Amino acid sequence: MSDALTIGFLGAGKMATALAQGWIQAGLTTAQHVCASDPVAAAREQFTKTTGAAALTDNSQVVRQCQTIVLAVKPQSMADLLSEIKPSVSAKHLIISIAAGITIKQIAGVLGDDKRIIRVMPNTPCLVGASASAFAASSAATAADVQLTERLLSSVGRAMQVQEKLLDAVTGLSGSGPAFVAIMIEALADGGVRMGLPRDLAMMLAMQTVLGSAKLLLELGLHPGELKDMVASPAGTTIAGIQALERGGMRAALIDAVEAATLRAVELGKQ
Repeated sequence: MSDALTIGFLGAGKMATALAQGWIQAGLTTAQHVCASDPVAAAREQFTKTTGAAALTDNSQVVRQCQTIVLAVKPQSMADLLSEIKPSVSAKHLIISIAAGITIKQIAGVLGDDKRIIRVMPNTPCLVGASASAFAASSAATAADVQLTERLLSSVGRAMQVQEKLLDAVTGLSGSGPAFVAIMIEALADGGVRMGLPRDLAMMLAMQTVLGSAKLLLELGLHPGELKDMVASPAGTTIAGIQALERGGMRAALIDAVEAATLRAVELGKQ
């Protein structure tokens, strides 16, 4: 592999595969300049099938071959991984971690304070180029490292640099959020079925409604309250439904969900 923009993924799971696929499709790198490692054969096979890039069993070999290294293992596996790759990590490497809860300080504590480290929290909509990502850089990371990270993440959605102390909350909101939204969509569809709609029609209407509402807010720059007021006419159907949501405590439940996910991210870092 050349030194152009070689990217190695340590962990070849769904998120790593999605990011690799997105970066290749965006033309930021090529399959020949990407590789991954994973102990699970099925993960390696799926990574190669999806991206066209090589997948190996040796983490250190990936580090030696690539200049940008993406730490894509589960938080519980990070300590062992860092100890394993430490001898192979040099000044040429940019280390990008997508592990929930694992701090820059923890990574630098093993690899060295002089290492260029970026901590990132992407989310699964990167599979379709619609990720919401946030990232924080170590003091050793350069302006070029930050620009590269932003370019990579922006190619699969929207990205924003933040203070590292905010990343656990980012994990709780946008990292876990797709699952919360999926439950909302499923519940909306169930409501449609309850009122007589065929399941496939109810599901399509629910999914497109959520997609269209988010698109409207983003593109017109509206506050969610403005969209709510646009739809809710006096004594109409929507305000009746909103009252039912308030009775059910929907707002509080979503706030609690983000809080619980954030606190779990903090726990994972401590473990």
